Amino acid sequence: MKLQVAMDVLTTEAALELAAQVAPYVDIIELGTPLIKAEGLRAVTAIKAAHPDKIVFADLKTMDAGELEADIAFSAGADLVTVLGTAGDSTIIGAVAAATKHGKGIVVDLIGVSDKVTRAREVTALGAKFVEMHAGLDEQAEAGFSLDGLLNQGETAKVPFSLAGGVNIKTIASVQRAGATVAVAGGAIYGATDPAAAAAELRAAII
Repeated sequence: MKLQVAMDVLTTEAALELAAQVAPYVDIIELGTPLIKAEGLRAVTAIKAAHPDKIVFADLKTMDAGELEADIAFSAGADLVTVLGTAGDSTIIGAVAAATKHGKGIVVDLIGVSDKVTRAREVTALGAKFVEMHAGLDEQAEAGFSLDGLLNQGETAKVPFSLAGGVNIKTIASVQRAGATVAVAGGAIYGATDPAAAAAELRAAII
């Protein structure tokens, strides 16, 4: 199982500082949607230049113009780009076409999708590299939120998936047991007093 850091910071400088701290312990460096909205795809280019050996993940959450938006992000240095699972099939197909042209990959984010199992299977058939079983920050803050639902859906879908939303040192073992391809940690790393130590601890917990 790969470890992905989701960098929900708001400046390229902060992203570069955080990436430098955690890069030795992670496989995938994700530039969060707020960062890309604040700084543009130049932030992707800067992170890829600083860490050419890492998989750079641009969390665009594309909803339309899939081929165009993915092409721009791949040209900027991204290795993986997200398209929303609620987007139409044509948007996902277009994004996959751009990924194929660049030799890169599309991840379909299932945030907001009610039937994640069915959609996961559908978009995998359309060419997604993997799907993201994702509970957003707002959902995680809701009363009664549990990671178990996402884990169960990931196991049931039986397609390659990442798990994002509540991954920390207490939950990462259950994420691996569920068969996730990638564990995505955000606040557990960037919100820690020592992000490098937090990332190292998560890495050590992966068997």
